[in-house]
Amino acid sequence: MPKLDVDLVEFTLILEYLEAEFYLWGSLGYGLDKFAPELADSGWPPIGAQIAKLSPLIRDVISQFGFQEVGHLRAIKDTVTGFPRIILNLSRESLATVMDDAFRHPLKPPFDAYANDINYLLAFYVIPHVGLTGYVGVNPKLQSSTAKRLRLLRVESGQDAILRELLYERGGEKVKTPWDYSRRVHKPNIKAE
Repeated sequence: MPKLDVDLVEFTLILEYLEAEFYLWGSLGYGLDKFAPELADSGWPPIGAQIAKLSPLIRDVISQFGFQEVGHLRAIKDTVTGFPRIILNLSRESLATVMDDAFRHPLKPPFDAYANDINYLLAFYVIPHVGLTGYVGVNPKLQSSTAKRLRLLRVESGQDAILRELLYERGGEKVKTPWDYSRRVHKPNIKAE
């Protein structure tokens, strides 16, 4: 495999670690260290990751996404050498900072991604969207058939579509916080730039 392909595929490993840990922790209350420790490769455990207060439907959807990300990690590590899991800060505070940026001002009280379905879905929207944007940029640059066979963009696109549908279904609801925003008002500000 050409060095550029190796570098690009290894770059996607960062996104896959982030997604796998956020989804597994949010839905199951544990991550790679318990689910597939060989994939964490003795890397640092995530900071502040925790189980979210999710309804059964959303918990199931998020756990299925987590399992898909474990499959991505396996496929990548079977293709390139890779590296141990990097330090990931999935704390409430870190995710609140991301959402402050999305809203373009600090939220008071701070956003809590783990508090309920809506908050988790909104925070969740940021992560696969960044991953999807990254894959859209990486995919055309891949040269070898081995790297192209990973087909990670397809799964990321499917996840993005499901997430958008879940948010669309709840589009008229108010986020149950003091901020009084509907998702239709602030969802467009959550994007990779």
